[in-house]
Amino acid sequence: MKRVTILGSAGSIGRQTLDVISRMRDEFSVYGLATLNEVEVLVRQIEDFRPDVVAIGDKSISNELREALRENTPEILSGDEGVIELASRENADIVVNAIVGAAALKPSLAAIRPGTRLCSANKESLVIAGHLIMPRVAEVGAELIPIDSEHSALLQASLAGRYDEIKRLILTASGGPFHGKNIDFETVTVNDALKHPNWAMGAKITVDSATMMNKGLEVIEAHWLFDIPSDRIDVLVHPESIIHSIVEFVDGSQIAQAGLPDMRLPIQYALTYPDRLPGAVPSLNLAEVGQLNFSEPDYRRFPCLLIAYDALDAGGSAPCAMNAANEAAVRLFLEGQISFAEIPRLLNRALTKHAVIPKPTIDDILAINKEVFEETVRSVE
Repeated sequence: MKRVTILGSAGSIGRQTLDVISRMRDEFSVYGLATLNEVEVLVRQIEDFRPDVVAIGDKSISNELREALRENTPEILSGDEGVIELASRENADIVVNAIVGAAALKPSLAAIRPGTRLCSANKESLVIAGHLIMPRVAEVGAELIPIDSEHSALLQASLAGRYDEIKRLILTASGGPFHGKNIDFETVTVNDALKHPNWAMGAKITVDSATMMNKGLEVIEAHWLFDIPSDRIDVLVHPESIIHSIVEFVDGSQIAQAGLPDMRLPIQYALTYPDRLPGAVPSLNLAEVGQLNFSEPDYRRFPCLLIAYDALDAGGSAPCAMNAANEAAVRLFLEGQISFAEIPRLLNRALTKHAVIPKPTIDDILAINKEVFEETVRSVE
C-alpha cells in the first residue's frame, strides 16, 4: 500500500483525489493533508481518512483546527513552513500538489526526493521554475507525473514511441465559455467567466480557461515536462473535451488519448502509473458523443495564449513575470476591480516592463513573483 500526501486537499483537485483514494483503499492510504484555511473541510477529511499529519497554511486559525478535532488528533503543522515540511516528509510515497498558483513552488521542490513520486496538478511551478524543477527531478531520481488532463494525455500517448520519434505535441483546448460566441469582453461578468462548458474546476483556473491563458500555461508546462521547443507545441480547439491531447510522431502517425472530461481519470493514472486499475469514471461511448469538432485558436480574441508563447520564447524569468501578472489580474477581475478585457492588457504591460533574467535563481523567482504581482495590483488602484 502506498501512502499519499495531498497539498491543497480542500480544493477541487484535492477533493477529487480523495474521492479516487476512497475507491482504492486497498492500494492507497492518506499520510498527510494540507489546506490554506478550510478548517471545516479539513476536519471532515481527517475524520474520513485518518491522516497522520495535517498542515494549515494560515497560522492564525491553527488553534481553531485543534479545537475542532475532538479525538484521534493528527500531528498539526501550520504556516507556509508547515506545508513545506509536510511535503518534505519521507513517510509519503506520493505527494499530490494541488495548491493553486506560484505558492506551490516551494512545496513542489520540497517533495522532490529520491524514490518519491510528485503528482503535480500545479502548472505554475513548472511555468516559473521549470529550469530548476526538472533537473532536480533527474538528479535525485524522483518521479514527476502530471495530473493536468492534457499532460497526462501527452504522457500516455508518448509511450507509443521513443522520445526521438516525437514530431510535435498537440494540446487540445475546450475554448472556454466564450468560444464561438460574439461577446463584448468589456461586458463579461465574473459569473459569465466561471461557467465552463465541460470541466468542474476552481475559480482561478476557470477564468484562465476563459482567457485561454490556461492553455498558454500548459504550453510552457509541456515544454518543460517533455523537453520540446515551443515551435513543436501546438494548440487545437476541441469544444467537446473528449480528446485530451495528441502526440504526432515523425512517420505522420498521431496518437490521441480520449476519455470523458473527468479529472478523476488523470488523477488515478498519476497515482497508479504505470499500472491501470478499474476506477470511478464511466467508459467513453463515442457513438453517444456522435461528433467531435476541431479548429485553430483565435489569437486575436484570446491574446493570452500568444502572450504565453512569447514569454516562453523570451525565456529566463519572463514566464514568471507573466504568471505573476496573470495571478494578480485574475484576482482583480474576480474582485470586480477590472474588466475581463483588461486581463491581457495587464499581462502585456508587465512583460513590457520586465527586464528578463536569463537564469533566475529561486530567490530571483520569488522576488519577481512578489514584485510583479504587487505592481500589477497597484497599477489599477
